[in-house]
Amino acid sequence: MVYYHLGILIPRAEEVRAAQGLGNGYSFGADFYPIWLTSRESLLHRRDPYSAETTREIQIGLFGRPLDIPDSPALRQYRAYAYPAFTNNLLEPLSFLSFSTARIVALVILTAVTALNIVLWLSVLRLRPGPVTLISLTLLAFSSYAVLEGLFAEQMGLLVGFLLAASVAALVKGRLFLSGSLLALTLIKPQMTILVAVYLLLWSFDRLRARRAFLIGFFLLLALLGAASLLVWPHWVPEWLQVMFGYRDYSTPPLVVYLLGHFGRSLGSIVICALLVMSVALAWRMRRSSPSSPAFALTVSLLFSVTAITLLPGHAVYDHIVLLPGIILVGFSWRRFAVASLPVRFIFGITALAVFWQWISAPVVIAIRPFVSRQLFLSVFLPLPIRTAASVPFGIFALLGLMMWQETRTPAAPRNEEVVNP
Repeated sequence: MVYYHLGILIPRAEEVRAAQGLGNGYSFGADFYPIWLTSRESLLHRRDPYSAETTREIQIGLFGRPLDIPDSPALRQYRAYAYPAFTNNLLEPLSFLSFSTARIVALVILTAVTALNIVLWLSVLRLRPGPVTLISLTLLAFSSYAVLEGLFAEQMGLLVGFLLAASVAALVKGRLFLSGSLLALTLIKPQMTILVAVYLLLWSFDRLRARRAFLIGFFLLLALLGAASLLVWPHWVPEWLQVMFGYRDYSTPPLVVYLLGHFGRSLGSIVICALLVMSVALAWRMRRSSPSSPAFALTVSLLFSVTAITLLPGHAVYDHIVLLPGIILVGFSWRRFAVASLPVRFIFGITALAVFWQWISAPVVIAIRPFVSRQLFLSVFLPLPIRTAASVPFGIFALLGLMMWQETRTPAAPRNEEVVNP
């Protein structure tokens, strides 16, 4: 799978970019480049990261030229800096390095936090796999399409995935202030974390006196980050919101909209709203769960799966790192599904096939490449390992939803006292 991604898929993507006249910029580290550039320009010249001039410079760095397309105004904002301004404050140390060096350092950091992400979720889920299982899980994660895409592009979604895992792990251990502070940091990509953040805030307000340290950590650090950015860029909040609303003009819609196909965005928006309302209702119902309980971990995992199909752009497979706890939870519960009803077993089998399809088909694609024509290979065989990438979130959502339905039907056991160490 690694060879398929780096040796076949990425070269083909760069070939297409070159044919479009967009191949004279950075490819490796492309998603990190806007952060590095805006941090550097802000540090040296106090330049507005959301300005048209900055967007133009980002496009030149990524594509070799600006995207001045008269009949497509939306594309003029393509690759505009889309993060909250305080992201620059957090990653500013890397702006002192050249981009060639900074992207190597970023790759090392993202690789390390992705490995820690796996360990943290295993801890949160109270799973202690043996060495062989742990190594296998790690190798599968790092050779998955989502993680390979994230590492090559150096996507901050991998960092946010780690911060989310660290926040929940700190909560399980009773480190409420630390957990809230880590959750505030995840807002560099709010679309990845908003549903779980709502759940954790509802959870903390439910027993305010005992859990106020979580709220203090969250709002205090968020206020500090926002205020520090406002001192440098007083108008960054409305500018960032304008970029965020403009992002949907050139990005792909969420997976739910893709699923509905010809029914269009209108019905998709209704379904998304319904799923979000149901998610908030679930968060409210489960707000009293102890962080160390299976119900809490299941709720967080299910909310992440809803996030993947309703809030993330359809192309953002690298952000599917949020599915990691759900995939682990489903994978370690396979015996539970093996004895379930036939429809449930069918859903589990289809989901398992969707998850493992990339590793099954990649060797076939590599082996068959020398024996078929280039046109046939590119049109039929090249996309095979990534065909099921959009199906995985729906399968995980369905299985976690079934687990939650069974959980809520079962009478709750008496809650253990929470250990709180602010």
